[in-house]
Amino acid sequence: MAAERIISTPGSPQTQDDAVPTPVSENDVSSAPVKRRRVGVLLVIAILAYLIDLGSKLLVVARLEGKQPIEVIGDVVTLQVIRNAGAAFGMGQAMTIVFTMIAAAVIVVIWRIARRLYSLPWAIALGLLLGGAFGNLTDRLFRAPGIFRGHVVDFISVQHFAVFNLADSAIVCGGILVVLLSFRGSNPDGSTHQAPKADAGE
Repeated sequence: MAAERIISTPGSPQTQDDAVPTPVSENDVSSAPVKRRRVGVLLVIAILAYLIDLGSKLLVVARLEGKQPIEVIGDVVTLQVIRNAGAAFGMGQAMTIVFTMIAAAVIVVIWRIARRLYSLPWAIALGLLLGGAFGNLTDRLFRAPGIFRGHVVDFISVQHFAVFNLADSAIVCGGILVVLLSFRGSNPDGSTHQAPKADAGE
């Protein structure tokens, strides 16, 4: 029996084997959004915050400790060195070791978040928190009266408020930015979330 030949005519459907794949344009591939990790930004912000805090503490201890306060804005803002055994703004004087462990835990948490960090604003916020935490942790570890019990150097005194340092300021600014980003629905990985909307009948 003669071999049967199948000849496709114009307009006739092709089999799956005969189908020609549609070529993918290079523009379609290149147009896909590529997320960039922001760990580098986090580290730069953290290092800057840490170095500024450390430099300011070394300077005021060398120049101002044991001397009369320097007026910056009259009696409202002055510079005077105070050794703080507690947390930011002088709170919790009897819990030095506890606050040391909390600062170390904050650093670990931030580093874990950094593995999926793709948001620039979050990188800035976490960098401020990380630099500030490292700044005060350095005092806890290396200043008197001893390791894990070292007193933090505070030197910015605001009348009727508190005495603090630049690490405290970085932590507060980073914390405020984290709260604002969370309210806006922004996540560290660059995604966004929204609160579920209530039904119209409710």
